[in-house]
Amino acid sequence: MTVSHPAERTRNGRGWFERLAETASNVTSSVPFACFCLALVAAFIAVHVAHLPLSWQLLVGDLMTAVNLLLLALLKNSERRAEHAVQRKLDSIAAALLEQHEGKGRRAHDDLRKAIGMEEQL
Repeated sequence: MTVSHPAERTRNGRGWFERLAETASNVTSSVPFACFCLALVAAFIAVHVAHLPLSWQLLVGDLMTAVNLLLLALLKNSERRAEHAVQRKLDSIAAALLEQHEGKGRRAHDDLRKAIGMEEQL
């Protein structure tokens, strides 16, 4: 089984998972989400300090684990797409500089123009 790069999986723009990952990246970098995480950690501590039944401790711990795993998958996808866009831009810059140095055509310059703003497309 071959797993392709997330930026290369869809040919016609972003798929549903890429859109979900981008939304998750935007939500998780917000103040309300940071407050939610602090509340979750506070609940975890409160449940243990209050010596509530084991079922409550497991519930809070499982909730924290589920949020953690979901964020890991979604944010890693978003990170990989951004990394791919940066690499494509660097490749385009290097090709354009090489063309300019060698005095050749403008193909790399056209590719460089396409690479600008690529992270919005991936």
